[in-house]
Amino acid sequence: MANGYHGAAMDEIAETAHVSKPVLYQHFPSKRELYLALLESHLASLTELMLGALNSTTDNKQRVQAVMRAYFQFIANDDQAHRLVFESDLINDPDVSSRLETFNRTFADAIARVIAEDTKLPHLEAQLLGRGLAGMAQVSARYWLETDGNLDLDVASDLIYRLAWRGISRFPKES
Repeated sequence: MANGYHGAAMDEIAETAHVSKPVLYQHFPSKRELYLALLESHLASLTELMLGALNSTTDNKQRVQAVMRAYFQFIANDDQAHRLVFESDLINDPDVSSRLETFNRTFADAIARVIAEDTKLPHLEAQLLGRGLAGMAQVSARYWLETDGNLDLDVASDLIYRLAWRGISRFPKES
């Protein structure tokens, strides 16, 4: 679905998947069902990757670095998966937007829990910061993809990690 949902034909999808069109329809009754299955799969992988990075250490500086690096790595490993997830021409479809919101909420809430525990900020404030950090990762990584390799992945993710860390580390850690 490199050409977007509307630009992809089931014939082309079957050919790319190296299956016959009838086999494709046995598993997915429609192009929309196939798209939703792919979206679910990619969002599950991204969620696992993000939560794994967030939970990889208790050192918050290293956490921020790991999360930013993981987000950039997800895009570097499969830019088509990222495009399918975040550049969909079905973004206004209720099933698609619901799945994206679930991912965004899960990721931001996980960040917010760490922030709330460390700073004792109220839940709503910690959630706002969690959304901000998650958004920073997503938007900057998407821009990095557009640089077509002219900016090294390590350099890019390190720049965003340093920006995020310098901001979030200013919130006092409460004991």
